[in-house]
Amino acid sequence: MNYPELQNRRRLLQLLGASAATWCLPRGAWSQPRFASNPFTLGVASGSPTSDSVVLWTRLTGPGTPARALGHGALTVRWEVAHDEQFCHIAQSGQTLAAPELAHAVHAEVAGLESDRWYFYRFMVGDAISPVGRTRTVPQPDAAVASLRLAYASCQKWEDGYFTAWRHMREENLDAVLFLGDYIYEYPGTSSKLRHPMGGWVLTLDDYRQRYAQYKGDADLQAMHAACPWLITWDDHEVQNDYAGLQAGNSGVADPASAVDFLARRAAAYQAWYEHMPVRASVLTEGLAGLSSGAEMRIYQRLDYGRLASLYLLDARQYKDPQVGNPGDGLGSSRVNPATCAQWHDAGRSLLGPAQERWLYAQCARSRSREVKWNVLGQQTLFGQRDLKVGAGQLFWNDGWDGYTAARSRLTDALRQHLVASPVLLGGDVHENWVGHVKADYADPRSVSVGVEFCGTSITSRSGGNAKTAERLARNPHFVFAEAQRKGYGVAQFTLGQLSVSLRVLEDVSRQDSRIETLASFAVPAGKPLLEQV
Repeated sequence: MNYPELQNRRRLLQLLGASAATWCLPRGAWSQPRFASNPFTLGVASGSPTSDSVVLWTRLTGPGTPARALGHGALTVRWEVAHDEQFCHIAQSGQTLAAPELAHAVHAEVAGLESDRWYFYRFMVGDAISPVGRTRTVPQPDAAVASLRLAYASCQKWEDGYFTAWRHMREENLDAVLFLGDYIYEYPGTSSKLRHPMGGWVLTLDDYRQRYAQYKGDADLQAMHAACPWLITWDDHEVQNDYAGLQAGNSGVADPASAVDFLARRAAAYQAWYEHMPVRASVLTEGLAGLSSGAEMRIYQRLDYGRLASLYLLDARQYKDPQVGNPGDGLGSSRVNPATCAQWHDAGRSLLGPAQERWLYAQCARSRSREVKWNVLGQQTLFGQRDLKVGAGQLFWNDGWDGYTAARSRLTDALRQHLVASPVLLGGDVHENWVGHVKADYADPRSVSVGVEFCGTSITSRSGGNAKTAERLARNPHFVFAEAQRKGYGVAQFTLGQLSVSLRVLEDVSRQDSRIETLASFAVPAGKPLLEQV
């Protein structure tokens, strides 16, 4: 690395530290510009909670649709955390830096908070004050906890519908939101008759920033971010459809990405994701400069919610081996007959990557000593085997767990070997609701159930409909329920004795005033991988 590159990396590391740090200045020492328009048009958010801290997020912008970047240099942003919405009783306050190199995003890592309690927060810069957000810390790891109520959601394609689901979710009285990927889509979206993303194909850092700004300008999404903390992972469309690790994907025949260096595109996408999500600076293991050389962004993690539950947020995209079985060894995904693909059962292939697998299996071993009631794995996609073939033979989609059968078996073996208590897998990606038992051996219908899974539908993204759903359920009897048309989210409530899950769906995603209803509800007793529809 030459001297200018080294200086640039040091500068980016300093900016990350400054934007995440909270510090005190004498009153009047901060920069106080006057804004011609509201710089908080992208709202506020919180996430990455622990028992004594939380990350508070905002991004300062200039006027425009989507919001333009500010022309200022670095700005000092004040923040306050209070016990009350009127901010009469301040719990913590400080200042942090919004730098142009990070699109004037703020990630204030606020520490020293009380465990298991709600707070209100806001930001101030110059004469501008942000909307008020509501967040909470989680209980101490050894605390006795009666319940946890969270929503799981994924896949919000702008052009496929309105984000009405988020407005209804605000009424669910949640402790947290678990977002499982595809926060934005990289397509130009010109075929939609409903609404259009701006800017065409998303390829550069500025493209990704503009796409996030458009999504985050949505009032319903913004309000849900302000309602409670989010736990967030990603999938492929935050970069490119069906990419795998360091290998490009395939967004369609009109995708101009073949003329773009994929590693540079991925680095830009990862940076923009960081700039717009309430995550800690530590996810950037080598700073922003490291992303351009393929450095990881470490987003997989465990969160303990007292002795009630441990939540494992996984990354099934950044480290995965490329898909196999594509015609002509093409990029992206396809449906594959495993009998025609010699690599299908290769034991060395991984969806999570070796390092994340080792981490997860170590967490499984540790879970026995914690004696929690529930172990919840939030990951991107459908876990259970889903044979798509009608008639003789088999046909599987190679981008999900079905395309990594040895890796799936390693995970179910670890859950069994370490006697992990009440495993629950939550997923997304397929734009359909699927509910089923996690089996030790999907080739043997009589094999034991290891846990349960709830793979959720999308917030808006389209699916193929229900024409083949009944046939697929019959062919894959470890699933007990499926519906492939309606859009929405799931709500999961964990108690000491039971998990209750409601599949919440909109009447019509193309209507902003659409009502919501419960499609189906399920109960799972603690300690037993048994699904009951209620």
